[in-house]
Amino acid sequence: MPKMVFVGRDGSRREVDAPLGLSVLEIAHRHGVDIEGACEGSLACSTCHVIVDGAWFAKLAKPTEDEEDMLDLAFDLQETSRLGCQIIMTDALDGLVVKLPAGSRNAGG
Repeated sequence: MPKMVFVGRDGSRREVDAPLGLSVLEIAHRHGVDIEGACEGSLACSTCHVIVDGAWFAKLAKPTEDEEDMLDLAFDLQETSRLGCQIIMTDALDGLVVKLPAGSRNAGG
């Protein structure tokens, strides 16, 4: 099974199983990682914002215009920011590393 790594706000790294076809948001929730996902993956908020490790960013599908619009609302936006609900796990993403941002606007971070 593919794996992925969540880097916490404190810099801690946590490797978890990442089943194919699940989003980064779903994988986070499955493993108790602190990503809100207020809209439950319907692309209506930015609370599942993650910062993708630079080595992995180019391997992702390009964001849609709707995702880019939501990212504009994200707190701590970075050059490699994406919404976790829009990154779907594939074999090519085995080992993906994402960092949790400093906070989230919707969560009052």
